[in-house]
Amino acid sequence: MTDTPQDALLELAAHSRSGFPHLVAARDRTERDLDDLRRRLSDVPRDGTTAVVMMGSWGRRERTSGSDDDFLVLVDGERRPDAEPQLERLESLLGLGEAKPGTQGIFGQQVFVGPMVRHIGLQDDTNANLTQRMLLLLESVPVVGRESYRRSLEQVVDGYLAGQAKDYRPPRFLLNDLIRYWRTICVDFAGKARAEEQKWGMRNAKLRLNRKLLFAGGLVPVLLCHLQRQDDQRAFLLDALQAPPTDRLAHAFLRYDAVDEGVRALGAYDRWIGLLDDAETRAHLRGLTREAAAEDPRFRDVRRLAKEFEQGLLALLFETRLSPLAREFVVF
Repeated sequence: MTDTPQDALLELAAHSRSGFPHLVAARDRTERDLDDLRRRLSDVPRDGTTAVVMMGSWGRRERTSGSDDDFLVLVDGERRPDAEPQLERLESLLGLGEAKPGTQGIFGQQVFVGPMVRHIGLQDDTNANLTQRMLLLLESVPVVGRESYRRSLEQVVDGYLAGQAKDYRPPRFLLNDLIRYWRTICVDFAGKARAEEQKWGMRNAKLRLNRKLLFAGGLVPVLLCHLQRQDDQRAFLLDALQAPPTDRLAHAFLRYDAVDEGVRALGAYDRWIGLLDDAETRAHLRGLTREAAAEDPRFRDVRRLAKEFEQGLLALLFETRLSPLAREFVVF
């Protein structure tokens, strides 16, 4: 195996009978759609400090027929009113149709990197700022403005490592903020469930699978900094975080001789992606309340897949050579 997560999913898939067909198809679909978006946005007015960045399933490279089109205009610098492109220029060019960004004020925004990094922690680090910063690190891909995107990503990583990195130790500042973000996801799920019970089924399924993949896909590279000198951790994290989360996890399963566990975990996740690509299943889960989910056959299937996925992740973290690190830095 290689020392980089890139294409590790395909390497692990070779050990599986199915070959992760839904994840492979979703990745191919994402790359085609990204190419199309880049063509459409190639002439959009843009200054040299901005990037149009796709998030969510785009960044995870797992788009299906029902995926949302979540994006940010990322601005390298401080808040200013004249940053281009303006949001109104993008909606028609992106061709969003019904798949518009979510309603929580996270996506479809101009986001300025200066405040994003300066406000890590304390009272000015709002839920939106934390979420946008973490999603930039964990599940983002640039459509235009690749250089600006890279500079922005470097500033976020530097904000976590400056004065914090140590030889052969995971960076605690980044690790703690990642764990804080996972807990925020879980708390926000409960809040949304109280406010809008009707969508409980889909939100719960995504919490068990997509959101857990996101967290684990960030946790593993941070823990693997224990293999790096302080001066090398920046480049290591930037390279790792450019790979999709499924590649990061597949790479760890292969590195730590947990191939069977990896096939089980990502095989279950692959089947979940197949369910997400079915319009009837999506509609069913979106209309499923918490009370109805308890006896629902389709939701029982989702819970089973989520349990297989979780068991594979727990085996990687607590039954391999990663276990001492996971127990020291994650549990306590």
